[in-house]
Amino acid sequence: MTTDTVRWGILATGGIAAAFTADLIDLPDAEVVAVASRSEPAAKAFADRFGIPRAYGDWASLAADEDIDVVYVATPHAAHRAAAGLCLEAGRNVLCEKAFTLNLREAEELVALARSGGRFLMEAMWMYCNPVVRRLKALVDDGAIGEVRTVQADFGLEGPFPPSHRLRDPAQGGGALLDLGVYPVSFAHLLLGEPSGVSARAVLSPEGVDLQTVLALSWDSGALAALHCSLVGGTGTTASVTGSRGRIDIPAGFFHPDRLVLHRAGRDPEEFTADPADGPRTTFRHEAREVMRALRAGETESPLIPLDGSLAVMRTLDAVRERIGVRYPGEDA
Repeated sequence: MTTDTVRWGILATGGIAAAFTADLIDLPDAEVVAVASRSEPAAKAFADRFGIPRAYGDWASLAADEDIDVVYVATPHAAHRAAAGLCLEAGRNVLCEKAFTLNLREAEELVALARSGGRFLMEAMWMYCNPVVRRLKALVDDGAIGEVRTVQADFGLEGPFPPSHRLRDPAQGGGALLDLGVYPVSFAHLLLGEPSGVSARAVLSPEGVDLQTVLALSWDSGALAALHCSLVGGTGTTASVTGSRGRIDIPAGFFHPDRLVLHRAGRDPEEFTADPADGPRTTFRHEAREVMRALRAGETESPLIPLDGSLAVMRTLDAVRERIGVRYPGEDA
């Protein structure tokens, strides 16, 4: 870091890249200086849309651009290992979309690259940076509901998605688990850490990816989590944490909430809401600000989304896939 302004590169030009870039542009201490795509016309169109000065038709040129402080990798997760790895090897800091990678092995390789090179790396689990989720975590850690007993969360889309869609394509890491289930799993990890037991059942598509999955996680403390993800039915996307002395409910959109409700025996429900000054619930600004804070502080990972935590989530996702029989091309049998 040489200035107060953090200079960003954007790798990929899809919908999530556009949403993140739009929020970056609104931050006075952020500057988007370059974008890359495998298609030069796509990169130029994206650059024109957002007023970005440099557009590259290949990832390597972006990775080699020394005017970039950090690269946001927004490809589908099947390409995260290649894209983020290329940037880390070139000496760039990286914010990589979730799911972090296809599997634990790939995640471990990225973490090793970042740590050996002294570069910043963070999974873009924006839920962990949300102010309401951070408030929930603080309430639980402070004992507001006693010892956590159960966690419940779901994330399902109505669909239907045709066989040609990326969500059903094994080559792109398709299936409900890595695209949607990563949120309920990460939510449970946030509150309880890595589980000691994993059980799961799923309905698979003809292509061999999970159309919907239910999973039960267990911890040595006696806590349990009941989680669900789906590509064939729109769910309430709610979450609940029950403790020995109370419960916290998050209404629809638990992964980017604007309020939560604390229930405790003998008391009226207490509602905690987001500060309107924080912006809309869909904003990525909290995540971007955390990256920039860490870079200015000289940190190589964020305490909100530590790399060991991302590895633990990938370990759980691998365990779920093993139990439901989902494997992707190129993975060892």
